[in-house]
Amino acid sequence: MALPAGIDHLVLAAPSLAAGIEAIEERLGTRPVPGGRHPSFGTHNALVALGPEVYLEVVAPDPTLPAPARGIGFGAGAVERPCLVTWALRSDDIEAAASEADLGAVQRGLRERPDGRILRWRLSDPYAERAAGVVPFLIDWGNSPHPAALAPTAGALVDFRLWHPDPAGVREQLRLLGLDMAVTEAPEPGLVAVVESAAGRVELR
Repeated sequence: MALPAGIDHLVLAAPSLAAGIEAIEERLGTRPVPGGRHPSFGTHNALVALGPEVYLEVVAPDPTLPAPARGIGFGAGAVERPCLVTWALRSDDIEAAASEADLGAVQRGLRERPDGRILRWRLSDPYAERAAGVVPFLIDWGNSPHPAALAPTAGALVDFRLWHPDPAGVREQLRLLGLDMAVTEAPEPGLVAVVESAAGRVELR
């Protein structure tokens, strides 16, 4: 099955940024480059590209930042090992799409790259309930360069699969976002990305 249009990035949370970077370098053969800090979420990140407009974001708690009142973003404060936790979908009309799918208020974000460049975006509330991350949050980069263009390429995303105990409910939420995706029934929610890399075809979970 073809990948759904508009996949922006996959989020892999890790207990530390070093652990996440090492895990991806070991699996894909490409070392993620530091991206910057997210003071609103208490995290920092590193990135590799998986296509011209798709990337993998390694995110972890930033020990130099205070923990936000709502907790460390993307569940990064609760993982014991690097794992995929959610994904982002590009949206040209983010307010309408977030409202239709009940994804919370749209907010603005920014981060400063190590080279001093500022990236700005809008996103739906990443803390909103989204079937434990199986349903994506929304993002709009506006006039900022897409991060995939600024990161080393680790391969190509060739397949992306979703698991959840309530597949019918998740499919309905996805339908509200204009997505027609298969969802496999499983005891626990989960994401599986298949990447064609220099190291061969690799599954990330």
